[in-house]
Amino acid sequence: MPTKKKRLNITLPEETHVYLQRLALRDHMPEATKAAQLLQVALEIEEDAFFAAVADKRAKKRKLLSHDAFWSKAL
Repeated sequence: MPTKKKRLNITLPEETHVYLQRLALRDHMPEATKAAQLLQVALEIEEDAFFAAVADKRAKKRKLLSHDAFWSKAL
């Protein structure tokens, strides 16, 4: 039966493959499932780093107020 999931053929260094095998065994799942899970986590980390860089860039453009200065203007 065809699947809607995309397939990716990759070549791993031997030490990475062994590590992936051990993690898959530990977590009682197929290697491909573990690899997909780890890839998803890595993509989330990359996304967080990207948005942190965007936030830092925006923060540098604005004049920041101290806590006391903010509340004195807000009230």
